[in-house]
Amino acid sequence: MLTTRFLKTGLALSLSAGALSLSSAALAANAVMYTPNNVQTIDTALEIARKTASDLSIQQVTSGAGALMKRIEAEAQNPLGDVVWGAAYGTMAAFQQNFEAYESPENKAIPEAFHGKDSLWTSSNAHVMVIMANERQLKGQTAPKTWSDLFDPQWKGKVIIGDPASSGSAYDQVYGIYQLYGAEGLQKLAANVIVSKSSGQVYKSVANGEYPLGVTMEYAAYAYVAGGQKGIELIYPEDGTFIAPEGVAVIKNPKNGQEAARKLVDVLLSKEVQEAELVENFRRPTRSDINVAELTKLPNLDQIKVANIDPLKAAAEYETVIAAWKQALATVGK
Repeated sequence: MLTTRFLKTGLALSLSAGALSLSSAALAANAVMYTPNNVQTIDTALEIARKTASDLSIQQVTSGAGALMKRIEAEAQNPLGDVVWGAAYGTMAAFQQNFEAYESPENKAIPEAFHGKDSLWTSSNAHVMVIMANERQLKGQTAPKTWSDLFDPQWKGKVIIGDPASSGSAYDQVYGIYQLYGAEGLQKLAANVIVSKSSGQVYKSVANGEYPLGVTMEYAAYAYVAGGQKGIELIYPEDGTFIAPEGVAVIKNPKNGQEAARKLVDVLLSKEVQEAELVENFRRPTRSDINVAELTKLPNLDQIKVANIDPLKAAAEYETVIAAWKQALATVGK
């Protein structure tokens, strides 16, 4: 009798727990995130999401930005993703037909300059282009203060830069210099630089002492400073540094519905995520309510000169600028 009663009670409790589990599962939302970001950047965001959006189950699909955009395009009739996070504005613009407009409540803390076309995307972080210097390898030479200083013959063979035809960040750098100094400036730059097929090799080579100077992204160079390596300096050119924002967008007709997709966008644009990405991965936030200089040794944007470069115009002029760069290299025999 006791056994029968115990079994009945146990069964009732089991069914009750099962119902609670099903209820919790029903409340949870799934979201699929396509991203070209690295593991550390993704893990940081997911760690925050587990705390601030615990009812959101996030799955990740990683690949290069271009490959992901082509995948989204191929899946247009039956989307398998909800959000894309971490692609450059030029890439976003080229595939804008695959996104749907969303004005996140987080946008109010993000300057208009970082809002994408027709609310199709918003910038979640911004890359600042710098000259990275290894003071030991300068050997008494005064470090350059401007982009045009790199044109000086004294730097011939002492500056490494990525290939703009294969690297998005290198293209942003070359495009900015082209906007400031034209084809003549590109030729002077080409005469001095060593071109690496890998943009990642640029900051590694400077840190290792292979070259005294490299044109690279702020977060990549700063990682060595934060890591305690002595003699690494970030130079923000006085003729204006270049900013390359990266966006987050809702994929048109998201697989798991607008509510889940928009919630994920809100998380990625949130102060908690952007602040954590800055502190842990040195990704510069776009939010105006985060004091970069207080949390790191990096300057706030209002402390440096920023050249007025339109990322959408840069994307539209890609073929022209790459042709000009190749011509510049050919002219100097490279």
